[in-house]
Amino acid sequence: MSLKLRRVLAALALSTSMGVLSSALADKRLTVVEGDWTGGLVTERTIQYVLAKELGYQFKQVTIATGPGLWEAIRAGDIDFNSETWPSYNPIKSEYLAEYGGDGSLKIIAETGIIGASGYWTPRYVIEGDASRGIEAVAPNLKTVQDLNQYKDAFKSLESGDRGNLIGCPVVAWGCEDQARLDLLGVDFQAQILGSDTAHFAELVAKHKRGEPFVAYAWTPHWIFAALDLVEVKLPVYDEAKWPATNWPKDITFKFGNPEFMNDHPDVVKILQKHRLTNDQQAVMIYEIDVNKRDPDEVVAEWMEANESVWRAWLP
Repeated sequence: MSLKLRRVLAALALSTSMGVLSSALADKRLTVVEGDWTGGLVTERTIQYVLAKELGYQFKQVTIATGPGLWEAIRAGDIDFNSETWPSYNPIKSEYLAEYGGDGSLKIIAETGIIGASGYWTPRYVIEGDASRGIEAVAPNLKTVQDLNQYKDAFKSLESGDRGNLIGCPVVAWGCEDQARLDLLGVDFQAQILGSDTAHFAELVAKHKRGEPFVAYAWTPHWIFAALDLVEVKLPVYDEAKWPATNWPKDITFKFGNPEFMNDHPDVVKILQKHRLTNDQQAVMIYEIDVNKRDPDEVVAEWMEANESVWRAWLP
């Protein structure tokens, strides 16, 4: 065999082996969404920790607001799966998920274990006062959202003018419909949108520290209920036919994905199916990230190392 032919064959062999290696590496890469609230981020990172540590996966993290754009990106295959979905915030589910009457172009993988509840809350001192801080009650009979009208002067802000101010859902894409809810219920308040959950809860903490009255959207699980003494301002019980003029339903959160990704990565799907976090487990990590300002990856890694018996149960 000539030297030239041997070189050609060697180059072909190297090219083939490099192609196989490149394909293998590509099979170990997943594109995921960067959670736009801390709880969702924590759930996502606990999954990534196991997939990286046990199966050698790497991740491309895409920043996109939770909402219709995310669902379409997963349907198109630009993102592989979503780690924590709150169904009441995603009416678009009825287009894509067969379980909700959709076309089946996206698939539910499993529940996450997180059970969410949303609503409106006010500091206890607004209703009962706080003698130790010299705060008088400004809304002593406040029990329901409809009761807010008689106290709207106490909740006015520069932004709301003559109307009361509700610190509403922080991200438009979440589809909370706060202003529509207030209008349908005849509540003369303006819904204020602060743009991120970080800004939202920083505002609540600052107002609470100053002893100011406020009413605000919040959800559980969340550290805010450990940090502040809040009382729920009740909404009408959830009614799908009347929503958004009612409360949200309790959210049994779940993971969903692109069917092609699920077919190509059965090893990942098995872990996603077994992965579960409780509200309390998630809340511990949320607190460290949002209150103690620690790095999310550091917090999650620390929790995972201390709770190996939990995540070992997620393995096939």
